[in-house]
Amino acid sequence: MKNIRLIETTLSHDAHMSFKEKLESARILDSISVDVIETCAIGNDKADDILVKTISQQTVTSIVSCPVYSASDIDRAWAAISGAKNKRLNVKMPVSVVQMEYMGKKKPAAMLDAIQEAVQKAKEKGCEVEFTALDATRAEAGFLIQAIDRAVKAGADVITVSDEAGEMLPDEFGGFVKSLYVGVPELYEKTVGVSCANHLSMAAACAFEAVRAGARQICVCAVENGLPGLETMVRLINARGETCGAKCDVDVTALKRAVGQIARYCRAEVRQTLNGAEAASPAAPRQELSKSSDINEVARAASLLGYQLSDEDMARVFEAFTAFVQKKPVGSRELDAIIANVALQVPPTYRLSSYVVNSGNIISATAHVVLDKNGESVQGLSTGDGPIDAAFMALERIVGHHYELDDFQIQSVTGGREAMGEALVKLRDGGKLYSGRGISTDIIGASIRAYLNALNKIVYRETNI
Repeated sequence: MKNIRLIETTLSHDAHMSFKEKLESARILDSISVDVIETCAIGNDKADDILVKTISQQTVTSIVSCPVYSASDIDRAWAAISGAKNKRLNVKMPVSVVQMEYMGKKKPAAMLDAIQEAVQKAKEKGCEVEFTALDATRAEAGFLIQAIDRAVKAGADVITVSDEAGEMLPDEFGGFVKSLYVGVPELYEKTVGVSCANHLSMAAACAFEAVRAGARQICVCAVENGLPGLETMVRLINARGETCGAKCDVDVTALKRAVGQIARYCRAEVRQTLNGAEAASPAAPRQELSKSSDINEVARAASLLGYQLSDEDMARVFEAFTAFVQKKPVGSRELDAIIANVALQVPPTYRLSSYVVNSGNIISATAHVVLDKNGESVQGLSTGDGPIDAAFMALERIVGHHYELDDFQIQSVTGGREAMGEALVKLRDGGKLYSGRGISTDIIGASIRAYLNALNKIVYRETNI
């Protein structure tokens, strides 16, 4: 029977816990024999350095793994975990085209060199070294094989492929893992791990299929925050592992209690699943994105807002986010505006020529809107429940279609009597969300422009896709 290592990742991403709660969570995970505890990366915050050092010193059974994202991070990470009884450096680097250029700021050839340099430097520290290929399922197959081969030859003991997209079905993911062994036969002598996003609620099934294909390590999270749940994965392996000769060493008798305690530390709410086992779901998503947020966190935040962005649009959004976040943290409102500004920018089919809106407390609001469509003047007239509703109804009369208004926001962007107003409109069509942004000293004008911006994106997609 092969032993399946479980990497518990709660401490690597959860920002809700206090310093003391993080230490206690690490102690709990160590006490139930979780194979690997992944810590946060060592950034500029001194508290992170102290936290990782303290976890390293108190952990007895589990491997303490510290993520690094470049060769320059390795010395600080090593200093933090060097006191651990069992230690690991996890070199995480992107391998998809989008993430390499916008997250790693490197071309493919330079990324291969960076992977080799970082793994070699980590291996020189004398500990176990893991290489994690970020966004592996969206990478070009040939390049992914080259990246893994470089990492193996540089001395990596563990190779993990990360599926941020989370769109593969279990049999597809199993086939993907098998293809890695074909491309890099040396993997048979290494430990292959998987990190499966749970966008389709199939992460546990995909991970188990990867085990069938030869993987021996799975990334999990106590609160099921986008990854397979720790309890779910343990019970699945214990129940069905014998079918593929797999087992895990986590203490099942203390598991439920441990997960419940960590869930409380994470400010998560424990709920009952259909089979009676407890699972935890976050009480609320993170409110703000910070300078340290990577493209995957931004993509997840966009997904929570309802957007389905292409790789190209996500790259543009992340680039704009990176510039904006230098000035202030980015919340949902700011991210909405960024997406409206840069995602799916298209040649406008409709342009605003003029509008007249009449409204008062003793008359019904009416709106007359004139648009230019490819040089031809088109117009719509409608009443509505207020001036903005009337304007939107007039626009619908022009295009001859009703779109679901998913969200509508207005805010002031400058002060004074001549303040500029900004409107954000989110329209839903065919299950997809399209956002538009408009600015004007007139909030009605800003709203019409925002609606048109979103509408043009829908029309372009319907015409060209």
